[in-house]
Amino acid sequence: MRAFGRVHKYGDNVDTDVIIPARYLNSSDPKELASKCMIDIDQDFVNRVVPGDIIVANKNFGCGSSREHAPIAIKGAGISCVIAETFARIFYRNAINIGLPIIECPQAAREIEAGDQVEIDFDTGIIYDRTKGTSYQGQAFPEFMQRIIKAEGLINYINHKE
Repeated sequence: MRAFGRVHKYGDNVDTDVIIPARYLNSSDPKELASKCMIDIDQDFVNRVVPGDIIVANKNFGCGSSREHAPIAIKGAGISCVIAETFARIFYRNAINIGLPIIECPQAAREIEAGDQVEIDFDTGIIYDRTKGTSYQGQAFPEFMQRIIKAEGLINYINHKE
């Protein structure tokens, strides 16, 4: 499993309230949530993002409330992966549960810049910055998590498990 896209870069402590502000939580529709994704931290995000793009952030991405609307909004916006130094634990689990790939890699998070073209191999955890010609070793997903992501989330995985 691979992802390839252009990077949108953010700093430390990007919380769920800026990923999808509470005032827009009157829906759980991924497309509707995506239309307001990152609006309080990057008003032009929804106009720039294209399917396959990647978010790169520093420490503690997804902190704040435990709402799963945040990873749903990110995935609905077309983001193929989030790379960060660290993730808030509840965001990490919610992302896997809804089938949004995320990878912890401190060096990649620090060195990759906005606009870089990045490719990720989820089987190996290798992150390749095509723009700079550099590669990083991220945390590869265990096989069971890869199956959940391939199934587009935990519920689909359970419903289609043989």
